[in-house]
Amino acid sequence: MNKTWVSVMIAALFEVSWVIGIKHATTWYEWAGTVIAIIVSFSLMIMAGRTLPVGTVYAVFVGLGTLGTVLSGILFFGEPFSWGKIFLTATLLVGVIGLKMVTPEETEEN
Repeated sequence: MNKTWVSVMIAALFEVSWVIGIKHATTWYEWAGTVIAIIVSFSLMIMAGRTLPVGTVYAVFVGLGTLGTVLSGILFFGEPFSWGKIFLTATLLVGVIGLKMVTPEETEEN
């Protein structure tokens, strides 16, 4: 796997962190962590967009972030589980994997 794709996945993890932070942060240090997660998340995504197609990077970033946010909500924050939610999230994940598979590893030289 290309290091640029790894950075997109890490960016998506930070996206999940800041989305959770926006909903649950109550102290200054939780808000500081949320802001740091936003900065890291978007910085990594922007850097990945320099070598990979921006549309694909954004779709993968948002898709993985959505998957992580939905699963975190169910597993850690007591949001209701439904098979429909899991099915639709899995469908999104299949689309994200498909985009990654059909996208060239790098479109510019480093």
